[in-house]
Amino acid sequence: MLQTLRVKNLALVENVKVDFEPGLNVVTGETGAGKSVLLGALGLVLGERADKGMIRAGADAYGVEAAFLLADDSEIDTILEDSGLDPCEDGQLVIRRIVSEAGASKNFVNASPTTLQVLKRLGALLVDMHGPHDHQSLLDPAYQLDLLDAFGHLWDEREAYETVYAERRALEEQRAALNIDDEEAARQLDMLAFQVKEIEDAALEEGEEEALEQEHKVVANAQRILELANGIVEALTEGDGAAFAALAEAQRGLEELARLAPDGAAWQDEAKSIAIQIQELSGTVSGYAQSVETDPGRLQWLDDRIALYHTLKRKYDASVPGILAVLEKAKQRLHDLSTRTAQRAELDARIQATTRKLEKVGGTLRNKRVSAGKQLSEAITAALADLGLAHGTFEVSVSDCEPRATGLDIVDFGFAPNIGEPMRPLKAIASSGEISRVMLAIKAVLAAHDKIPVLVFDEIDANVGGEMGNAVGQKLQGVAEGHQVLCITHLPQVAVHGTTHFRVSKQVGDARTATSIERLDEKARAEEIARMLGGPDLTTVTMQHARELLRAAGPQQ
Repeated sequence: MLQTLRVKNLALVENVKVDFEPGLNVVTGETGAGKSVLLGALGLVLGERADKGMIRAGADAYGVEAAFLLADDSEIDTILEDSGLDPCEDGQLVIRRIVSEAGASKNFVNASPTTLQVLKRLGALLVDMHGPHDHQSLLDPAYQLDLLDAFGHLWDEREAYETVYAERRALEEQRAALNIDDEEAARQLDMLAFQVKEIEDAALEEGEEEALEQEHKVVANAQRILELANGIVEALTEGDGAAFAALAEAQRGLEELARLAPDGAAWQDEAKSIAIQIQELSGTVSGYAQSVETDPGRLQWLDDRIALYHTLKRKYDASVPGILAVLEKAKQRLHDLSTRTAQRAELDARIQATTRKLEKVGGTLRNKRVSAGKQLSEAITAALADLGLAHGTFEVSVSDCEPRATGLDIVDFGFAPNIGEPMRPLKAIASSGEISRVMLAIKAVLAAHDKIPVLVFDEIDANVGGEMGNAVGQKLQGVAEGHQVLCITHLPQVAVHGTTHFRVSKQVGDARTATSIERLDEKARAEEIARMLGGPDLTTVTMQHARELLRAAGPQQ
């Protein structure tokens, strides 16, 4: 469940902390008070896009933090471990996001920095958010198909189908690549043969270019290297006043000093060591000078070899491994074109075999979709009856189609609001109130099959009349028996069913407007319901009506 939501400097929200409870948490308040801003804040920690324009005037950043307590954190821990993050301790998960005017947003999970993609993966397992504009998604055939597969737990069967489908698509692409005329094939064969010969003749080796450039630097500067080396040898051991000769004179003095001073012996040993080092250094420099290549032919060869590397990199790829990959691809393509008649026959046979396999796994998926569709139809029809559509019927239609990425089926949701009326696609429903109730019914049914712990409904009761509010509230209360539910509502008939009631309001102080949120006790809750019923001027009648609605809904807190 979502334990705590903290929001700072987001739009009208200066600094707010909300402690949510299990069950149905309802959030009410006047229009424009900032209710949806709070749920937008929750969306931010779950990976939704950030808007720097929402930073509160006078601030340079906003921050949102959500603390979750998870009954089962195994799937969350898997994502955390895959992302290099520590697992949850005692089911505690804290997600924090900071969005500043300057720079990218900063994301944290249990105090460790992470990426926005990780927040999105976590969010998909933690919270299902449904906003007032999400009804349109219900009209999308792809969304309907996903809902059916989620209800039927058909993701394994769908994945099996998608794997075979991808295999067939790959084979078809290979087959299409071979479907060229003889003239074009001859042109490609010539080009590929030239590429293969050019790269193979070059006999490229990883690391050779770097070695060539180092040798080129030496050979191109051979004369100057010899001059410097000879000068060094002269200065160390062979020239007049060489360091070795001067050190030999010093050694003779140290030999006599060693007989007279206690420390002299150590100095004498040190001088001997230095003399040996000078001789070794001189020999090393002299030997290196003798190895330096001064052949102009070698320099020309190096120039040509380096130029060849540069040419091939410019033509094929910027790295030797990349060029060798181009070679392998060209050789494979050369082989395919050279044997394209046999290749096409082989691919045709493989495509036929894969098509048969696709039809088999697709048929299995279809049968399970048909079965799940019947169950889903019955469940949603029953849920619609609870929402005041006692004569409404919901139907999931599964029809055949040509193979596509998601299966061999077209799924269509239909609805007949009254007895005797024909079943029509959902997109043909004229009443926005009906489509709202259909969406709530679907969400309620799927919730029983869904492990996501937190469900958020932002104005799910939009376009629903007051007489239907009680049914909507009861349905939300039923969903909240197995999930934590957060619901923003304008209907008092819905709000009275909450186990916990929060009120969002605006205050003006110091020439600034700020949003606050408070948990309502019994007295304040009755006043808020009365305000929702009759406006800000409370009367005895509206207060009495509010108390009656709360009593009818039953003890919630």
